[in-house]
Amino acid sequence: MQTITPTKTQNLPQLTHARNEGMALDLDWVAGVQANTSAIERRAATLPGRRSVKKDYQAAWLCKAISCIDLTTLSGDDTAGRVQRLCAKARQPVRPDLLAALGMEGLTVGAVCVYHDMVETAVRALDGSGIPVAAVSTGFPAGLSPLHLRLAEIGESVAAGAREIDIVISRRHVLTQNWQALYDETRQMRAACGAAHMKAILATGELGTLRNVARASYVCMMAGADFIKTSTGKEPVNATLPVTLTMIRAIRDYRDRTGIKVGYKPAGGISKAKDALVYLSLMRDELGLPWVQPDLFRFGASSLLGDIERQLEHHVTGAYSAANRHAMG
Repeated sequence: MQTITPTKTQNLPQLTHARNEGMALDLDWVAGVQANTSAIERRAATLPGRRSVKKDYQAAWLCKAISCIDLTTLSGDDTAGRVQRLCAKARQPVRPDLLAALGMEGLTVGAVCVYHDMVETAVRALDGSGIPVAAVSTGFPAGLSPLHLRLAEIGESVAAGAREIDIVISRRHVLTQNWQALYDETRQMRAACGAAHMKAILATGELGTLRNVARASYVCMMAGADFIKTSTGKEPVNATLPVTLTMIRAIRDYRDRTGIKVGYKPAGGISKAKDALVYLSLMRDELGLPWVQPDLFRFGASSLLGDIERQLEHHVTGAYSAANRHAMG
């Protein structure tokens, strides 16, 4: 596997790539999309054993994973203090002595993701860091509030300083194959985001089949999504390798047909450093080096960072420390 040099500065996707302005809904294209579930599952099952990186190479990949994390807190008991502590961790994700030993001073996460009510708190806490704030929106996690309220929520979050908006789609449109309704709603949400970068959450665990996942991916990209994201983290099943393979191949096809690069964000259930390495290697294999950068790839995670920090400490010192020494705040 090719060595990847971790980046020390992060840029918003819209600053380094042309925005996905979308296109007219092509129902023939959507109808022609299929997903060979058994083949996808066989390919996904081989992934954890197909790539192995060790020593300095593994440390470099783990630092890259940190730069691609949307450090997240989406709990009903979130407080300003918790968000401020999370933002401090985003600024300094790994102990300074470990980063100095690795030559990675200045490493930060990709973004901080919070509910709308905590956007202003996070923006203040991250002032001057260059780390953007992402807000989950549109009636997260179910996406069942009236459309005008979902659009208004996007506008409020953008006004509060969110530079990335994670919207949730209406799953019922996918389950009933109402692609026009899904396209129209997503298109309006994209317009409401304005200059903010939009990630469309498909809630793949509730879509029934991989074919539905693939078709929903295409429709959201046609509607102008800058990223497509697996899950809210609140579903019974969140990010999986078969779903990831399905979505990133849709991204590849969309790039090949339109020339536009759309990002990918797996979220929910990714908590181990070894899992992050599998996802990064899959992105590298299927889409190439541009998609292992934070402008086109993000992990939606919180506990993942703690495990990566433990692995980096082991790399530097030769000893593992307790997980509670690497808390999020």
